[in-house]
Amino acid sequence: MRERRRMHLTTLDWVIVVVSLLVTFVPAVVLARRSGRNTTEFFAAGRKAPWWLIGVSLVATTFSTDTPNLVTNFVRTGGIAANWQWWAFLLTGMATVFFYARMWRRSAALTDLEFYELRYSGKAASYVRGIRAVYLGLIFNCAIIATVNLAAVKIAAVLFGWQEWQTLLFCALIPILFAAIGGLWGVMVTDMIQFCITITGAFAAAYFALQNPQVGGLHQLFAHIQAHAPSALALLPNFNDPKTALAIFILPLTVQWWSVWYPGAEPGGGSYVAQRMLAAKTESDAMGGTLFFQVMHYALRPWPWIIVALASMVVFPTLHDIHTAFPYVPNRLIGDDIAYPAMLTFLPAGFAGLMIAGIFAAYRSTLETHLNWGCSYLVHDLYRRFIRTDAEEKHYVAVGRMVTALIMFIAIGVTFFIDTASDGFQVLLSIGAGTGLLYLLRWFVPRINAWSEISAMCASPLVAVGILVAKAHGVAIDSSLSLITSVVITSIVWIVVTMLTPPSDDATLVRFYERVRPFGPGWAAIRARCGTLVAAPDSPARSLAGWFCGIGLVYGALFGTGAFLFGNTLAGILAILLCCACLYAIRSLYPRYPQS
Repeated sequence: MRERRRMHLTTLDWVIVVVSLLVTFVPAVVLARRSGRNTTEFFAAGRKAPWWLIGVSLVATTFSTDTPNLVTNFVRTGGIAANWQWWAFLLTGMATVFFYARMWRRSAALTDLEFYELRYSGKAASYVRGIRAVYLGLIFNCAIIATVNLAAVKIAAVLFGWQEWQTLLFCALIPILFAAIGGLWGVMVTDMIQFCITITGAFAAAYFALQNPQVGGLHQLFAHIQAHAPSALALLPNFNDPKTALAIFILPLTVQWWSVWYPGAEPGGGSYVAQRMLAAKTESDAMGGTLFFQVMHYALRPWPWIIVALASMVVFPTLHDIHTAFPYVPNRLIGDDIAYPAMLTFLPAGFAGLMIAGIFAAYRSTLETHLNWGCSYLVHDLYRRFIRTDAEEKHYVAVGRMVTALIMFIAIGVTFFIDTASDGFQVLLSIGAGTGLLYLLRWFVPRINAWSEISAMCASPLVAVGILVAKAHGVAIDSSLSLITSVVITSIVWIVVTMLTPPSDDATLVRFYERVRPFGPGWAAIRARCGTLVAAPDSPARSLAGWFCGIGLVYGALFGTGAFLFGNTLAGILAILLCCACLYAIRSLYPRYPQS
């Protein structure tokens, strides 16, 4: 493998990069005054966001620099089937669409952490709101931003030979500026523009990966992989290898999707997904936006990344090949995830600039959302709620802009402690393992209280740390056993605590039901007390039917596209027919959906 030179950007490439940056800066400037009016505008877009903007903004946020790196990591180490580790989260996402989106919007909270003092009573409700503001808004959020930073560092090291500190210094300034000026309105509108740039770059990267002489087109790519690593093309794992099948397919589809809190795929919705639902104009917009997000997230984006990942297995079969081609990249950064930016060095003039613009747009869209979201917790749910309760709105907006910068600088420090995209993914899964069931049930089981939340929040990271310590002392614990252990222990802890502590008082439960109107038998007594005027507008049967149809719609589109790429036309047609049938069923179940 010959040494590759760093990517050389022509004048045309730089023009494309600069123009894309200027175009996305315009909405932030235009919307600065509107976002600066008050915290509702700054953190919730004045509750005026339409469904299509919500969906595009969410898919842009999750279209980060680390996502194609992570998918490449999965494909190179476990084949296409390894993507079930995140494809399984579709079940969570569709549950959010059909069971929870409308309830989130009806709650009328400014952040999802306000839920705690709406749903629970007593000082414990305040405790959990304040603790989670720091836990999620600062600690967890900085860990997520660090994984995105790491991807940017690896890409810049391969493409330009930049040192880690150079990339982080350059990348930190612009997202801080955009997030601090434009607020959520600015974030969502720039997300829409950035998504167009990013998705175009992703398809261009896949096209030119196939044009590489060593790859020789789509047919030759599949033929080469079939000859040298046939298992990499399988959409399902090899069940003759039970350990691998358990880790990447069985557990994600049976346990992980409902039990693990993972940003962007939280059971019941949360973090920036809840933020978008709370910013929606109507309940229908909240529901339509989250469905639009699920379709684009799981059905539209994966295949361009998978194609590039498979092509990288031809061009750079081993890590040694990558290191030989890019000897200036530090050893710490060499991993299978770096194969994605390595393939980008083959892009021709013009498209290289488009890809750089797309990568930076993906980086910014994710970070701007996380900075605004984390800031909303630290300012609205911590500072305003517990420290300075009587200041003017403009004061909180000003504090929010300062906290935005603080979060970013802390995250930069965390970046130096993560090595690969897969490492970051597994760490986030382990920290949130076991809490998901609580987040699903708290809307429907009045007996769950604030102490349930506190105990789950404490137990999950403690179990994760305990497993890491055990591994450090030589105890053999694989990822599957770690997940099951975390889920079982954390679930037992919060269930026991729930039974040993009193429920929220009746006045709180009545107030919550009157505003949110959750359905199901758990609220029968409260519902009877409130009367028919506040009956639940949803039903378990309709929500369950919508959930199944939504899953069929997205998986049909995802695997139908794969079937056409593999040349299996009949399977592709059948999958598309499934998509059409599921979409028709959803429209029948929700006839006004997704119109406002």
